[in-house]
Amino acid sequence: MPRKQSKEAAVPQNSLLAAIHPVVKFGNDSYRLIQRCTKPSLKEFKKIALATTVGFSIMGFIGFFVKLIHIPINNIIVGS
Repeated sequence: MPRKQSKEAAVPQNSLLAAIHPVVKFGNDSYRLIQRCTKPSLKEFKKIALATTVGFSIMGFIGFFVKLIHIPINNIIVGS
């Protein structure tokens, strides 16, 4: 029964080629990814921008309230 060959090319045995192989593979994969990417439509861009804005706002308010609560507690503990 014949063995199935993997889609990945075999890593060369030469040490220099073996060191360069991952870099070349990364370059090829990156090129393939960029070719598949598409520019978002205006509607999609607005949706992503709104989600990002809401996320930043929520994280900012959480940080503000944690700091707001931490200051009096720290003053009580330290007693300054």
